[in-house]
Amino acid sequence: MSNQLDPLSNPLNIQIIQAIDHLDLPIMQKHHLRILAHCLQILKIITAENRSESSDENSLKEWCDNQSRKFDDKKFSKLFYEQLELTAKKLSTFSQKIGKDIENLDIDDLVLLVQQT
Repeated sequence: MSNQLDPLSNPLNIQIIQAIDHLDLPIMQKHHLRILAHCLQILKIITAENRSESSDENSLKEWCDNQSRKFDDKKFSKLFYEQLELTAKKLSTFSQKIGKDIENLDIDDLVLLVQQT
C-alpha cells in the first residue's frame, strides 16, 4: 500500500500537510489546523464548481449528499453537512474579522485562527 495521498480523495496536498506538521504548535492545534484547512479546501472546491451556475445556498448540502453516495450512507451526509456548515460559518466570521474573502484565506490565516481559539 502506498503512503502517498490520492489527490482525488484528499483536497489537501502533501505540501500543506507537511507545512502544518512542521509548525511549532501543540499537536491538538495542528490537528485543528488540518481540519480547518481541509474544510476550507472543500469550500473552495464547492465555490469553484458553482461559479458557472447561479449561486445556490444549498450547494454545500448537495455536495455532501454527493459525497455520501460514495459510501451509501445518508447519515454521513447529514453529519458531514452539519460539520462543514459550522466550519464555514467560523471561517466566514473570521475572514470578515480580518478583512479577507473566505476564498482568500491561507494557511497563515488559519494558524492565526487556531491560535486564537
